[in-house]
Amino acid sequence: MPADAPAIRLLIGLGNPGRQYAGNRHNVGWMILDRLAARAGARFSLEKKWRTEVARAGDLWLIKPQTFMNLSGEAAAAVASFYRLSPASCVAVYDDKDLPFGVLRLREGGSAGGHNGVKSLIAHLGTQEFPRLRFGIGTGRTGGTGRAETVGFVLGDFSPEERTHLEKRLDRATEALNYAARHGFAQAMNHFNRPEPDFPPAPPAPSPPPTSDAPSTP
Repeated sequence: MPADAPAIRLLIGLGNPGRQYAGNRHNVGWMILDRLAARAGARFSLEKKWRTEVARAGDLWLIKPQTFMNLSGEAAAAVASFYRLSPASCVAVYDDKDLPFGVLRLREGGSAGGHNGVKSLIAHLGTQEFPRLRFGIGTGRTGGTGRAETVGFVLGDFSPEERTHLEKRLDRATEALNYAARHGFAQAMNHFNRPEPDFPPAPPAPSPPPTSDAPSTP
């Protein structure tokens, strides 16, 4: 790890609380952190003062904000402030509908790309210069999509065909985060942003239309 690179200390999984959202594509950030915590022998517990679930895995803090997607930055900023962590040491982990299913992309900063959870992180951390791991959920469509159709897609569960590849891709994401913590985020980008010709992404299936009480847009 370069001497001047901040150590990764906090992983922020983006998702929506509630059993009905647990398997949604929009909750893949939580799926990744759940897997990482389980493999480290860590357990999440609710910290009411921060409105987030928290786990400790070695030198890493893992959080799953319980505020719904659009307010995720509130919990993230509170935890970062308490532990005096810079945004550059906090990694956001979330879904990206503009990437093919299962593809990983690591970036050191950038815009929200239309993702409301990331918009909230930018607003509350006061910068867009924080690292992130994006997990592709793909739209499986070649044309444009309306807002309602997009919300229905991200708040839908992974299709049976996607699930045949999902476990392997979640493993790959946890590997990327552990690698970033050990070797630095720049090294992780070089290693995990490479094409993976041995992995054929599964085409997503269309999802049913959203309900009127959908908690978030992507």
